[in-house]
Amino acid sequence: MVIITQQRDKCIGCNYCVELAYDRWRMSKKDGKATLIGGVNRKGFYTVKVREDELEENIKAAEACPVKIIHVKHI
Repeated sequence: MVIITQQRDKCIGCNYCVELAYDRWRMSKKDGKATLIGGVNRKGFYTVKVREDELEENIKAAEACPVKIIHVKHI
């Protein structure tokens, strides 16, 4: 299982996560920030559990994030 967490309030809208993991990320037309698809908000942290096959592309998205607000945990 893979857990992805995003601190959305600190997103600067660079779009790297969308480019690297399109199935899990979208840019919001409302505020220009990245949205973690399926993410549940708990005190500003959006979290989702995903399948193993999404691990690699989301690690790349987390590494590319210039403000380091994406965290991917493999459990």
